Amino acid sequence: MTIPAALFLADGSRFDGAGLRHEGIALGEAVFYTGMTGYEEALTDPSYAGQILTFTYPMIGNYGVSGTAAQHPRPCVTGTIIKRIARHPSHYLSKRDLGGWLDEQRIPTMIDADTRAITIALREHGTIWAALAVGESALLDAERRLVEFTRTASTKELVPSVSVAREHREGVRGGPRIALVDCGVKRAILRDLTALGAEIDVLPYDASAQDILAHDPQAIFVSPGPGDPTDLPGTIETLRALLGKKPLFGICLGHQLLALACGARTYKLPYGHRGGNQPVKDHVRNDVIITAHNHGYAVDAASLPPELEATMTNLNDGTNEGFHHRRLPIAAVQFHPEASPGPSDAKRLFAQWFDLAGIAHR
Repeated sequence: MTIPAALFLADGSRFDGAGLRHEGIALGEAVFYTGMTGYEEALTDPSYAGQILTFTYPMIGNYGVSGTAAQHPRPCVTGTIIKRIARHPSHYLSKRDLGGWLDEQRIPTMIDADTRAITIALREHGTIWAALAVGESALLDAERRLVEFTRTASTKELVPSVSVAREHREGVRGGPRIALVDCGVKRAILRDLTALGAEIDVLPYDASAQDILAHDPQAIFVSPGPGDPTDLPGTIETLRALLGKKPLFGICLGHQLLALACGARTYKLPYGHRGGNQPVKDHVRNDVIITAHNHGYAVDAASLPPELEATMTNLNDGTNEGFHHRRLPIAAVQFHPEASPGPSDAKRLFAQWFDLAGIAHR
Protein backbone atom coordinates (compact mmCIF):
# COMPACT_ATOMS: atom_id res chain seq x y z
CA MET A 1 0.00 0.00 0.00
CA THR A 2 1.41 3.39 -1.01
CA ILE A 3 0.73 6.76 0.57
CA PRO A 4 -0.22 9.53 -1.88
CA ALA A 5 2.00 12.60 -1.98
CA ALA A 6 2.29 15.76 -4.05
CA LEU A 7 4.39 18.88 -4.44
CA PHE A 8 2.42 22.11 -4.81
CA LEU A 9 4.24 25.16 -6.19
CA ALA A 10 3.04 28.68 -5.50
CA ASP A 11 2.42 29.23 -9.25
CA GLY A 12 -0.30 26.56 -9.17
CA SER A 13 1.78 23.64 -10.49
CA ARG A 14 1.31 20.20 -8.95
CA PHE A 15 3.53 17.11 -9.16
CA ASP A 16 2.35 13.78 -7.78
CA GLY A 17 4.16 10.78 -6.38
CA ALA A 18 4.15 8.42 -3.42
CA GLY A 19 5.10 9.17 0.15
CA LEU A 20 7.17 7.38 2.73
CA ARG A 21 5.59 6.45 6.06
CA HIS A 22 5.85 9.84 7.75
CA GLU A 23 2.82 11.96 6.86
CA GLY A 24 2.67 15.73 6.99
CA ILE A 25 3.25 18.99 5.15
CA ALA A 26 6.62 20.61 4.48
CA LEU A 27 6.61 24.31 3.61
CA GLY A 28 9.57 26.17 2.14
CA GLU A 29 11.50 27.04 -1.00
CA ALA A 30 11.57 24.32 -3.66
CA VAL A 31 15.13 23.81 -4.95
CA PHE A 32 17.11 21.11 -6.76
CA TYR A 33 20.50 19.47 -6.13
CA THR A 34 22.57 18.10 -9.02
CA GLY A 35 25.08 15.92 -7.15
CA MET A 36 25.16 12.21 -7.92
CA THR A 37 26.23 11.30 -4.36
CA GLY A 38 26.39 13.02 -0.99
CA TYR A 39 22.70 12.85 -0.10
CA GLU A 40 23.39 12.41 3.63
CA GLU A 41 25.59 15.51 3.66
CA ALA A 42 23.07 17.51 1.60
CA LEU A 43 20.09 16.62 3.78
CA THR A 44 21.98 17.69 6.91
CA ASP A 45 23.64 20.79 5.41
CA PRO A 46 22.45 23.89 7.35
CA SER A 47 22.46 25.89 4.11
CA TYR A 48 19.38 23.87 3.05
CA ALA A 49 17.38 24.98 6.08
CA GLY A 50 13.86 25.97 5.09
CA GLN A 51 14.02 24.24 1.70
CA ILE A 52 12.32 21.33 -0.04
CA LEU A 53 15.15 19.53 -1.81
CA THR A 54 14.69 17.67 -5.11
CA PHE A 55 17.48 15.28 -6.10
CA THR A 56 18.06 15.29 -9.85
CA TYR A 57 20.00 12.01 -9.83
CA PRO A 58 17.45 9.19 -10.35
CA MET A 59 18.65 6.68 -7.69
CA ILE A 60 19.25 7.96 -4.17
CA GLY A 61 20.09 5.96 -1.06
CA ASN A 62 22.09 3.08 -2.51
CA TYR A 63 24.86 3.30 0.12
CA GLY A 64 22.55 3.99 3.07
CA VAL A 65 23.05 6.42 5.95
CA SER A 66 26.18 6.18 8.08
CA GLY A 67 25.78 9.07 10.54
CA THR A 68 29.46 9.88 10.04
CA ALA A 69 28.77 11.95 6.92
CA ALA A 70 26.16 14.20 8.58
CA GLN A 71 27.03 17.90 8.61
CA HIS A 72 24.65 18.90 11.41
CA PRO A 73 23.09 17.07 14.37
CA ARG A 74 19.77 16.84 12.52
CA PRO A 75 18.40 17.08 8.98
CA CYS A 76 18.05 20.72 7.92
CA VAL A 77 15.75 20.37 4.90
CA THR A 78 12.01 20.71 5.48
CA GLY A 79 11.19 18.02 2.89
CA THR A 80 12.75 16.05 0.06
CA ILE A 81 11.80 14.58 -3.33
CA ILE A 82 13.39 11.50 -4.91
CA LYS A 83 12.68 9.64 -8.12
CA ARG A 84 13.70 6.20 -6.85
CA ILE A 85 14.89 5.37 -3.35
CA ALA A 86 17.12 2.39 -2.61
CA ARG A 87 15.38 0.13 -0.09
CA HIS A 88 18.35 -2.21 0.46
CA PRO A 89 21.58 -0.19 0.67
CA SER A 90 25.02 -1.75 0.41
CA HIS A 91 28.00 -0.14 2.11
CA TYR A 92 30.20 -1.19 4.99
CA LEU A 93 29.51 2.06 6.88
CA SER A 94 25.74 1.96 6.39
CA LYS A 95 23.73 1.86 9.59
CA ARG A 96 20.28 2.63 8.20
CA ASP A 97 18.44 2.76 4.92
CA LEU A 98 17.69 6.30 3.73
CA GLY A 99 13.91 5.91 3.70
CA GLY A 100 13.78 4.58 7.26
CA TRP A 101 16.07 7.37 8.44
CA LEU A 102 13.93 10.07 6.80
CA ASP A 103 10.83 8.64 8.48
CA GLU A 104 12.60 8.55 11.85
CA GLN A 105 13.63 12.17 11.38
CA ARG A 106 10.04 13.12 10.44
CA ILE A 107 11.00 14.60 7.08
CA PRO A 108 8.09 14.54 4.58
CA THR A 109 9.43 12.70 1.54
CA MET A 110 7.96 12.04 -1.90
CA ILE A 111 9.33 9.21 -4.05
CA ASP A 112 8.36 7.88 -7.49
CA ALA A 113 8.27 11.52 -8.55
CA ASP A 114 9.05 13.00 -11.96
CA THR A 115 12.11 14.83 -10.69
CA ARG A 116 13.09 15.81 -14.22
CA ALA A 117 9.81 17.68 -14.71
CA ILE A 118 10.15 19.33 -11.29
CA THR A 119 13.71 20.43 -12.05
CA ILE A 120 12.69 21.86 -15.43
CA ALA A 121 9.84 23.77 -13.76
CA LEU A 122 12.22 25.22 -11.18
CA ARG A 123 14.73 26.19 -13.86
CA GLU A 124 12.00 27.94 -15.84
CA HIS A 125 10.33 29.69 -12.93
CA GLY A 126 13.20 29.94 -10.47
CA THR A 127 13.21 29.10 -6.78
CA ILE A 128 9.62 29.24 -5.56
CA TRP A 129 7.64 28.75 -2.35
CA ALA A 130 6.10 25.31 -2.18
CA ALA A 131 4.26 22.76 -0.06
CA LEU A 132 5.12 19.06 -0.04
CA ALA A 133 2.20 17.01 1.26
CA VAL A 134 2.37 13.33 2.25
CA GLY A 135 -0.87 11.53 3.16
CA GLU A 136 -4.54 12.06 2.36
CA SER A 137 -5.24 14.65 5.06
CA ALA A 138 -2.07 16.57 4.18
CA LEU A 139 -3.09 16.67 0.51
CA LEU A 140 -6.47 18.13 1.40
CA ASP A 141 -4.89 20.93 3.43
CA ALA A 142 -1.73 21.66 1.44
CA GLU A 143 -2.97 24.38 -0.92
CA ARG A 144 -4.59 26.35 1.90
CA ARG A 145 -1.45 26.06 4.01
CA LEU A 146 0.71 27.18 1.08
CA VAL A 147 -1.43 30.28 0.47
CA GLU A 148 -1.17 31.23 4.15
CA PHE A 149 2.56 30.52 4.20
CA THR A 150 3.38 32.67 1.16
CA ARG A 151 1.71 35.72 2.74
CA THR A 152 4.43 36.04 5.36
CA ALA A 153 7.20 33.67 4.19
CA SER A 154 10.79 34.85 4.48
CA THR A 155 14.25 33.49 5.25
CA LYS A 156 14.80 35.67 8.34
CA GLU A 157 14.59 32.85 10.90
CA LEU A 158 16.77 30.33 9.07
CA VAL A 159 20.22 31.28 10.38
CA PRO A 160 18.98 31.46 14.01
CA SER A 161 17.52 27.97 13.55
CA VAL A 162 20.91 26.38 12.70
CA SER A 163 23.47 28.54 14.53
CA VAL A 164 24.81 27.46 17.92
CA ALA A 165 22.99 28.94 20.90
CA ARG A 166 26.13 29.14 23.04
CA GLU A 167 29.79 29.42 22.19
CA HIS A 168 32.02 26.37 22.53
CA ARG A 169 35.54 25.29 21.65
CA GLU A 170 36.68 22.63 19.18
CA GLY A 171 39.89 21.64 17.43
CA VAL A 172 43.44 21.30 18.70
CA ARG A 173 44.03 22.66 22.19
CA GLY A 174 46.86 25.17 22.11
CA GLY A 175 46.78 25.56 18.33
CA PRO A 176 46.33 28.85 16.46
CA ARG A 177 43.06 30.28 17.69
CA ILE A 178 40.30 30.89 15.17
CA ALA A 179 37.01 32.60 16.05
CA LEU A 180 34.26 31.10 13.89
CA VAL A 181 31.03 33.04 13.43
CA ASP A 182 28.48 30.24 13.06
CA CYS A 183 25.75 31.08 10.56
CA GLY A 184 25.26 27.36 9.87
CA VAL A 185 28.69 25.76 9.92
CA LYS A 186 29.24 22.27 8.51
CA ARG A 187 31.17 19.65 10.43
CA ALA A 188 33.53 19.29 7.47
CA ILE A 189 34.69 22.89 7.93
CA LEU A 190 35.53 22.24 11.58
CA ARG A 191 37.29 19.05 10.46
CA ASP A 192 39.46 20.86 7.91
CA LEU A 193 40.36 23.71 10.27
CA THR A 194 41.25 21.14 12.94
CA ALA A 195 43.42 19.27 10.42
CA LEU A 196 45.50 22.45 10.09
CA GLY A 197 46.02 22.42 13.85
CA ALA A 198 43.58 25.20 14.75
CA GLU A 199 41.80 25.72 18.04
CA ILE A 200 38.33 26.97 17.13
CA ASP A 201 35.99 29.11 19.22
CA VAL A 202 32.55 28.60 17.67
CA LEU A 203 30.39 31.67 18.34
CA PRO A 204 26.70 32.39 17.57
CA TYR A 205 25.90 34.36 14.42
CA ASP A 206 24.83 37.35 16.54
CA ALA A 207 28.01 37.58 18.61
CA SER A 208 29.20 41.16 18.90
CA ALA A 209 32.58 42.42 17.73
CA GLN A 210 33.56 42.76 21.39
CA ASP A 211 32.56 39.15 22.09
CA ILE A 212 34.63 37.93 19.15
CA LEU A 213 37.72 40.00 19.95
CA ALA A 214 37.55 38.94 23.60
CA HIS A 215 38.77 35.50 22.45
CA ASP A 216 41.91 37.14 21.02
CA PRO A 217 41.75 35.12 17.80
CA GLN A 218 44.51 35.11 15.23
CA ALA A 219 41.83 35.15 12.54
CA ILE A 220 38.04 35.23 12.19
CA PHE A 221 36.13 32.79 10.01
CA VAL A 222 32.57 33.47 8.78
CA SER A 223 30.70 30.26 8.01
CA PRO A 224 28.19 29.31 5.33
CA GLY A 225 24.50 29.27 6.16
CA PRO A 226 21.00 29.54 4.74
CA GLY A 227 18.94 32.39 3.37
CA ASP A 228 19.37 35.99 2.29
CA PRO A 229 22.51 37.70 3.66
CA THR A 230 20.60 40.98 4.03
CA ASP A 231 18.50 39.23 6.71
CA LEU A 232 21.51 39.65 9.03
CA PRO A 233 22.14 43.40 9.37
CA GLY A 234 23.57 42.92 12.86
CA THR A 235 26.13 40.40 11.64
CA ILE A 236 27.07 42.69 8.74
CA GLU A 237 27.66 45.59 11.15
CA THR A 238 29.75 43.35 13.40
CA LEU A 239 31.94 42.33 10.47
CA ARG A 240 32.26 45.95 9.39
CA ALA A 241 33.51 46.80 12.88
CA LEU A 242 36.10 44.01 12.61
CA LEU A 243 37.58 45.13 9.27
CA GLY A 244 41.27 45.84 9.74
CA LYS A 245 41.34 44.44 13.27
CA LYS A 246 41.88 40.76 12.45
CA PRO A 247 42.27 38.64 9.32
CA LEU A 248 38.83 37.63 8.00
CA PHE A 249 37.80 34.66 5.88
CA GLY A 250 34.33 33.82 4.56
CA ILE A 251 32.66 30.93 2.76
CA CYS A 252 29.33 31.04 0.89
CA LEU A 253 27.01 33.11 3.13
CA GLY A 254 30.18 34.31 4.85
CA HIS A 255 31.44 35.49 1.45
CA GLN A 256 28.25 37.48 0.92
CA LEU A 257 28.27 38.95 4.45
CA LEU A 258 31.88 40.10 4.13
CA ALA A 259 31.12 41.64 0.74
CA LEU A 260 28.19 43.57 2.24
CA ALA A 261 30.34 44.66 5.18
CA CYS A 262 32.89 46.06 2.71
CA GLY A 263 30.23 47.99 0.76
CA ALA A 264 29.26 45.62 -2.06
CA ARG A 265 25.76 44.41 -2.92
CA THR A 266 24.15 40.98 -3.23
CA TYR A 267 21.20 39.68 -5.26
CA LYS A 268 19.06 36.56 -5.51
CA LEU A 269 19.87 34.03 -8.23
CA PRO A 270 16.99 32.62 -10.29
CA TYR A 271 17.45 29.05 -9.02
CA GLY A 272 20.77 29.09 -7.19
CA HIS A 273 23.83 26.87 -7.39
CA ARG A 274 23.45 23.53 -5.62
CA GLY A 275 25.69 20.59 -6.42
CA GLY A 276 29.28 19.49 -6.78
CA ASN A 277 30.04 20.29 -10.38
CA GLN A 278 30.45 24.07 -10.73
CA PRO A 279 33.55 25.15 -12.73
CA VAL A 280 35.29 28.19 -11.25
CA LYS A 281 38.13 30.19 -12.81
CA ASP A 282 40.82 31.13 -10.30
CA HIS A 283 42.24 34.38 -11.71
CA VAL A 284 45.17 34.41 -9.26
CA ARG A 285 46.49 30.97 -10.24
CA ASN A 286 45.05 31.09 -13.78
CA ASP A 287 43.46 27.67 -13.51
CA VAL A 288 39.99 26.10 -13.24
CA ILE A 289 38.69 24.14 -10.28
CA ILE A 290 35.48 22.11 -9.96
CA THR A 291 33.64 23.18 -6.83
CA ALA A 292 30.77 22.36 -4.49
CA HIS A 293 28.02 24.96 -4.14
CA ASN A 294 24.90 25.48 -2.05
CA HIS A 295 23.50 28.98 -2.22
CA GLY A 296 20.65 31.04 -3.64
CA TYR A 297 22.28 34.49 -3.52
CA ALA A 298 25.39 35.99 -5.10
CA VAL A 299 27.69 38.98 -4.75
CA ASP A 300 27.23 41.60 -7.47
CA ALA A 301 30.71 41.73 -9.02
CA ALA A 302 30.06 45.20 -10.46
CA SER A 303 29.40 46.52 -6.96
CA LEU A 304 32.74 45.46 -5.45
CA PRO A 305 34.40 48.60 -4.03
CA PRO A 306 37.89 49.51 -5.33
CA GLU A 307 39.62 47.98 -2.31
CA LEU A 308 38.19 44.53 -3.17
CA GLU A 309 39.63 42.56 -6.08
CA ALA A 310 37.60 39.77 -7.70
CA THR A 311 39.68 36.58 -7.62
CA MET A 312 37.30 33.93 -8.98
CA THR A 313 34.43 33.66 -11.47
CA ASN A 314 31.83 30.98 -12.12
CA LEU A 315 32.33 29.74 -15.68
CA ASN A 316 28.68 28.68 -16.05
CA ASP A 317 27.05 32.05 -15.47
CA GLY A 318 29.83 34.59 -14.78
CA THR A 319 28.86 35.21 -11.15
CA ASN A 320 31.49 36.27 -8.63
CA GLU A 321 33.06 33.35 -6.76
CA GLY A 322 35.66 35.11 -4.65
CA PHE A 323 37.48 38.28 -3.71
CA HIS A 324 40.31 39.53 -1.55
CA HIS A 325 41.10 42.92 -0.05
CA ARG A 326 43.95 44.76 -1.73
CA ARG A 327 45.50 45.95 1.57
CA LEU A 328 44.04 43.89 4.42
CA PRO A 329 44.13 40.11 5.06
CA ILE A 330 40.52 39.59 4.03
CA ALA A 331 39.41 36.92 1.57
CA ALA A 332 36.26 34.99 0.74
CA VAL A 333 34.87 32.45 -1.71
CA GLN A 334 31.31 31.66 -2.69
CA PHE A 335 31.77 27.89 -2.97
CA HIS A 336 32.61 25.22 -0.36
CA PRO A 337 36.33 24.28 -0.23
CA GLU A 338 35.49 21.57 2.32
CA ALA A 339 33.05 20.02 -0.20
CA SER A 340 31.23 17.22 1.72
CA PRO A 341 29.77 16.43 -0.68
CA GLY A 342 31.72 17.35 -3.78
CA PRO A 343 35.21 17.50 -5.29
CA SER A 344 38.32 18.33 -3.28
CA ASP A 345 39.93 20.67 -5.84
CA ALA A 346 39.64 23.68 -3.51
CA LYS A 347 40.75 22.17 -0.18
CA ARG A 348 44.07 24.05 -0.49
CA LEU A 349 42.25 27.32 0.17
CA PHE A 350 42.10 26.80 3.94
CA ALA A 351 45.89 26.57 4.12
CA GLN A 352 46.21 29.53 1.73
CA TRP A 353 44.03 31.62 4.05
CA PHE A 354 46.22 30.69 7.01
CA ASP A 355 49.28 31.74 5.01
CA LEU A 356 47.62 35.05 4.11
CA ALA A 357 46.99 35.71 7.80
CA GLY A 358 50.51 34.68 8.77
CA ILE A 359 49.22 31.74 10.83
CA ALA A 360 51.47 28.68 11.20
CA HIS A 361 49.69 25.45 10.41
CA ARG A 362 50.24 21.74 9.87
